[in-house]
Amino acid sequence: MANPMSLFVLQVLSFLLLYILLLYLFNVILGRFRRVQDFSGHKPPTYPIIGCLISFYKNRGRLLDWYTELLAESATNTIVVHRLEVVDLQELLRRFAFNMVLKVSLGIDRCCLDPSQPVPPLTRAFDKASEICAKRGAAPLFIVWKMKKWLGIGSERQLKNAVEEVHRYVSEIIINKKRMIEEGESRSEDLLSRLILAGHEEEVIRDMVISFIMAGRDTTSAAMTWLFWLLSCHPDIEKEVVKETRLVMERMLDYDSLKELNLLKACLCESMRLYPPIAWDSKHAVVSDLLPDNTPVRAGDRVTYFPYGMGRMEALWGEDCFKFKPNRWFVESNDRRELQEVCPCKFPIFQAGPRVCLGKEMAFIQMKYVMASILDRFKIKPLSSASPVFVPLLTAHMAGGLEVLVQKRTQTTSINKQLN
Repeated sequence: MANPMSLFVLQVLSFLLLYILLLYLFNVILGRFRRVQDFSGHKPPTYPIIGCLISFYKNRGRLLDWYTELLAESATNTIVVHRLEVVDLQELLRRFAFNMVLKVSLGIDRCCLDPSQPVPPLTRAFDKASEICAKRGAAPLFIVWKMKKWLGIGSERQLKNAVEEVHRYVSEIIINKKRMIEEGESRSEDLLSRLILAGHEEEVIRDMVISFIMAGRDTTSAAMTWLFWLLSCHPDIEKEVVKETRLVMERMLDYDSLKELNLLKACLCESMRLYPPIAWDSKHAVVSDLLPDNTPVRAGDRVTYFPYGMGRMEALWGEDCFKFKPNRWFVESNDRRELQEVCPCKFPIFQAGPRVCLGKEMAFIQMKYVMASILDRFKIKPLSSASPVFVPLLTAHMAGGLEVLVQKRTQTTSINKQLN
């Protein structure tokens, strides 16, 4: 049973960060267009969303002469050229998820949602460490990276530096948090404060916080990124999701109402089935054992399970296993359409058994909250019609990001109108 106070705190933090995210998207859409409207100088024909694209196309062979003509016709000798509002949605969601996990785990707010701002050092260090560790796991010969580690060269040297930077950054935060607690300047609402007050050693606290950040930093953003893309490819399903979210959000978007977003949850599960945030995961055997199919496992062996492949197995999901079909997650019960419980061993996105992810419900709450709020206000259109490339590092992501055009929907719920 989740702690009511923890859920309330999580909802407040989610709302504050989501508010910033929505304002940023709103400014991306309308900011430049308003500048064109308010500008008193000359401007080429400008339209919402596409900007001056038509004028650019017509004058693509004579841009210098076209600019000269525009300047000559301007009373102030200044022109404003409004081009397309492009957003890397994957990067934006990654920054948002990172802000969220820092707020919940460390009680600090970096609010670095603007992609024009430099990537924070902690993020760069996490990315570098994750990339190198993923390549370790995929290497056919472990002796190569072990030799690099022993010699302190190449990627292993970079990994050592990245890990030291993460340790240094988190340790400084722990020291500052302890001081704030001693001086009565900090409440125990975040994970870090509670770990400190519980009396754990600093190194244990550091490693627990880092694990928490790694578990929640990119997983939710990856799941949402792929779902936004899938919904753009299935406008009929997107329409139904928007309809569901608006029916719920007309009342109040709280913890109880989020549980009513069954179609959205089904879409998230279906998206993670096809594009799991963790494509594969491994465990090491402490003692020798025997798998159910009689495969022997010796002590020290690495056993890997493969969510990406499992999600595409006809034996598990049927002949349409490669299709995006959220309806597969529903079952008819007593003349009602309800979400069915799927065995975590069949759908191991959040692991299973004693190792099941402790943040599973919190992840669904966060993803539902963000997806519902954005879909209610904005329509997401990818620039490219090509299918994105799935890159399976420690956390899977889209190669090159997801560049999209963001269009404000003409109608929004009464709740989200209050955010304007």
